[in-house]
Amino acid sequence: MSTAQTRTNPSNQPTELGKVSWYRDYDQALKSSKESGKPVLILFQEVPGCSTCQNYGKDVLSNPLMTEVIENEFVPLAIYNNKGGKDRVILEKYTESAWNNPVVNIVNDKGDKMVKRVAGNYTAQGLYTAMEEALVIYKKEVPAYMKLLGEELHVSSASQQDRYYSMYCFWTGEKELGSQLGVLNTEAGFMKGYEVVKVTYDDTVTSNEQLDQFASRRDMKLIGLDKSYYASSKDEDYYLKHSDYKYLPLSELQRTKINSALGMKNNAIQFLSPKQYKRYKGLRTAKHKAILFDKDFQSSWNSLALN
Repeated sequence: MSTAQTRTNPSNQPTELGKVSWYRDYDQALKSSKESGKPVLILFQEVPGCSTCQNYGKDVLSNPLMTEVIENEFVPLAIYNNKGGKDRVILEKYTESAWNNPVVNIVNDKGDKMVKRVAGNYTAQGLYTAMEEALVIYKKEVPAYMKLLGEELHVSSASQQDRYYSMYCFWTGEKELGSQLGVLNTEAGFMKGYEVVKVTYDDTVTSNEQLDQFASRRDMKLIGLDKSYYASSKDEDYYLKHSDYKYLPLSELQRTKINSALGMKNNAIQFLSPKQYKRYKGLRTAKHKAILFDKDFQSSWNSLALN
């Protein structure tokens, strides 16, 4: 039986299921888990459901990189908690409540639970934490694109800070500062007659002192923000703009890390999800190419209907 017959179609399915292609048969999911060596991620979901269920589908299960993680690192299985038949059997097997808000269980190929069920937490961060824990238990490597998703989900408005450094060349500044753990974004600009890089970072991962020390060792100087600062969009992400990566829909953190990797002649492909990589390889023969890296990530992804 083909995948199209055994799994849901993300382009034509209930909002509550998001953009993930789900198995709907428990036994098939366990069989796939055994064959692939991947854990099963079971979504117990009310379909059609309340606003909480719908928002979980739209806000959590439709994030492009979250969708990629669920489909590629796990075997996704959706069980409707408001249906009878096989769905009710699995619902009762895991003692889940009927007509309930979204719950996620991650199990092995025998159906045994691996991590604490995700319930009462309807955030992408809550689901990500469980998935990362499950992969570690399963002794699976957490891929780089998934780690970037985790970093983006981890940051909050309170922990996101900005810092400005002057240097002889902001292309160099972006590639070097962008390589640092905790740096979320770099922006090329001018201030007080200098080329500068605005660094946005997560202060729960790195600190002012760490960034200042790194910058100082590379002849960059901390500079205070004033009204003369303006961004130079034509100079931002210089290395990415001069590569085929510019034709891909990318998250903000992917942009930063890929631009840095290209500038430092490191492996940039590692930061792509499987679907992004597939499109990247296909660019060699593509007749029509549009610059997408600097467009809205979700919209660009949907417009390409990556599959």
